[in-house]
This record gives sequence, structure tokens and C-alpha cells, in this order.
Amino acid sequence: MSTQAELPASTARTSTPRRGRVLFAAVAAQSIEYYDFLIYGTAASLILNTLFFPSESALASTLASFATFAVGFAGRPLGAALFGHFGDKFGRKPALLVAMMLMAVSSTLIGLLPTYGAIGAAAPVLLVVLRIAQGISVGGHFGGATLLALESAPPNRRGLFGALPQVGVAVGMVTGTLVFLLVSSFTTDAQFAAWGWRVPFLLSVVMFPVAYFVHRYVEDTPEFRRAEAGQSSRRESADSAPRSSVLQVLRRPRQLLLVAFTFLPATISFYGIVTGMLHYATDDLKISKDTMLTVVMLSMIAFTAGTIGFAWLSDVVGRRRVYAANALFFGVWVFAMFPLVETGSFPLMLVGASVGLLASGGMFGPGTALLAEAFPAGVRYSGSSLGNQLANILGAGLAPFIMVSLLAATHTTVSVSVYMAVACLISLCAVTMVSVPAKREAEAAESAAEPVPEPREL
Repeated sequence: MSTQAELPASTARTSTPRRGRVLFAAVAAQSIEYYDFLIYGTAASLILNTLFFPSESALASTLASFATFAVGFAGRPLGAALFGHFGDKFGRKPALLVAMMLMAVSSTLIGLLPTYGAIGAAAPVLLVVLRIAQGISVGGHFGGATLLALESAPPNRRGLFGALPQVGVAVGMVTGTLVFLLVSSFTTDAQFAAWGWRVPFLLSVVMFPVAYFVHRYVEDTPEFRRAEAGQSSRRESADSAPRSSVLQVLRRPRQLLLVAFTFLPATISFYGIVTGMLHYATDDLKISKDTMLTVVMLSMIAFTAGTIGFAWLSDVVGRRRVYAANALFFGVWVFAMFPLVETGSFPLMLVGASVGLLASGGMFGPGTALLAEAFPAGVRYSGSSLGNQLANILGAGLAPFIMVSLLAATHTTVSVSVYMAVACLISLCAVTMVSVPAKREAEAAESAAEPVPEPREL
């Protein structure tokens, strides 16, 4: 007898066509979201320091510019908390939609913002405010895009489905880099400083049609609806008010800190290469920005391959093993990566960045599912988002700033390599202690035989 035939019609929405729409929406939303967020890092490396933070000291201007880059990461935990509560209570889809709109508006406004020369000190203040808004958006967006895909996955493909939206990070980065490369190629230095740098930010308007697609064609995950139905039943039987999912996660800080420290080298490796290395090569080594933008763009192929390939492997041999192997490899490779860049040879620089980002993808891929599976469905949006964003503050947000500071103090990239290797060592310790009960990994399999509650009307 066919089990599928006995299930209600609502269960059919977990079919392949539905999964296809969910994956398309998650990857597209993640791509544009990170395009918007990451072009700020490129702009901070190339032009924002002189336009918004003029100073007699080039180092001071650069540090100020990268400080605003870090401020965006400081806003991410706030976004994780706000959207985590919203996403665990009302659904992954509505939380994702609000986060997308916030990013589209804030990025477009950055593209329209007057510089320091036009309005004085108000310019960097407004830039910081909009950067924080970007951070809040990304903090809330991660959980929505990731969980839409992961919670719609077949039981034996949760690692792969959870990682596919992270390919959007690479797509967004490649697109942003390509746009900057094209604009800088077709403008003079004066034109780029006057208006060219604004073009990538103004292209953020493409977020709106993607948001419409999510609103019109994507349903919330069956796993969320089951968790919501279970919570409603428990509240009715206990006759008590619902507790905040954020507070439930914060009541057990050990698990939250462990997943954050586990994810630390993933964030440091990615942003250390695409932002910190970009600045080091163009500013200190005097390599042309077009050359380095091309290196970064092409190395995203390796990041994408690592994210998908190692996520698939994690479904076969386990998340911890795959993640730990890539963290260990990157901790060693980083000592060869910077010397390869310092050669100034395009092929060698490409090898250095590509192998580094291959290992970074090897952490992002399985790490995404690992973060999600560390928390039960009812608090998963809050838990995975807070853990991810805490790792981004401690790692990615500070990585370019720390790199510039270490290089200025030591005049050698060995200090930067040691910094990254220590982060990998911390991660290797943390990943062995993260609690991922087998029940979490079986949730999708168990739910396959259960009816799916109808979507909640907001």
C-alpha cells in the first residue's frame, strides 16, 4: 500500500516542484542579499575611506572605513534576535520577506548618500546608520533562506539543501565584484570617485521582484507548521503564554557559544580573503584593483564547489568530520596563501585565494546544516541565526580590521596567518563539543509520514 496515497493533499507540497521553487527563491534571495552586503566591503577597500573618512593619515582613513564594515556585523545579532523571534513564531517566509525589503531600501539609500565633501560629518553618520540596517537585514535573512531550503529537504539531503542557499553568497560576491570591475573599467578614477561607486548599490532594486516571487509562489516549510501546531497544542493544554524562542536559546548559552566558535574560521577565512586580502594586495603590494577583483571573482568558483561538494559529503560521512577536516586544512594553508599573493603572479595569486576559499566553502557547506541541527525546530530560526551572527561578529566583522592592524604593527603577513590558524584551532575544539542529538537529524524522516498543517494566515 502506498503511504503517499494516504497522506492529505497538503503533504504533496513537499514534492519536487515545491522544493524547486523553494531552492530557487532561497538561492536568489541569498544572492542578492549578500551582493548588497558584500559590495560594501569592496567599496570600503577601494573608495569609501577617502569619500566619507578624509584624513591626513591614509591608515586612519582605512581603519575608519573598515570599522564601518565591522559595524554592519554588529547589527547582525540584533537582526538575528528580531527576525529569529518573528521567524519561529510566524514562519520562515514572512521573516525572510521583511529582511529582503530592509536590505533593498538601505542599500539603495547608500548609493544615493552625499559624501563628506557635500554634507560634512553627517555623511559618515548616515553611512553608519545604513550599514547597521544592512547588518540587521543579513542577521535576519540567514535563518529564513537557509531554513526554507533545509526544512524542505529529503531526509538524506539536508546538508546539501541547507548549503545551496550559501552558494548565493558566492553568486552575490561574484556579481558584486563583476559590477565593480565593469564600472571601474569604463570610468576614469575621477568618474569612479564621483558617481561610479554608486552604481552597484543602486542596482539593489532587483531585490523587489525576487521578494514578489517569494510572496506569491513559496509556502512556508512543513517542519515549521508541524512545530507551530505542536506548540499550540502544548500551550492549550498548559494554558500558558508562549515563550520567546530567543530567550529559550539564551537560557542555554553553552550551545550557542559552541556553534559560534565552531563557525569562526568559516567567516574569517571568507572575509579575510575577499576583503582583507583585496586591500592588502591593492594598497600595500600596489597590485591593480582590476587584477585583484578578477582574482577574487574567479576564486568564488572554488568556494561554490567547496560549499556544494563538502555539503553533499557531509550527508554521507557526517558534518563534524567534513567541517573539522577543512578547518584543519585552512589553518595550515593560510601560511602558504599570503606568500603566493605576495609573488604578484596572477596564476599563483589565483591558486592561493582559490584553495583558501575551497576550504572556506568546505566549512560553510556542512557548517550550515550543523548550526541548524543543533537546535530543535521551534527555536531553530533564533538559535541558528544567533549562532551564525555571533560568529560573524567575532570573526568576519573584525577580520579585515585586525588584518590591517596586524600588518601595520608587524609588517609581515605571518602575524595574520597565526591569527587565522588560532581561529581554526578554537573551532576544532568547539566542534567536538557541540550537541547535535540524533533526533534532530531524524526530524525530517519522522515528519514524512505525518500530515502537514495548513499554512497559517497572518
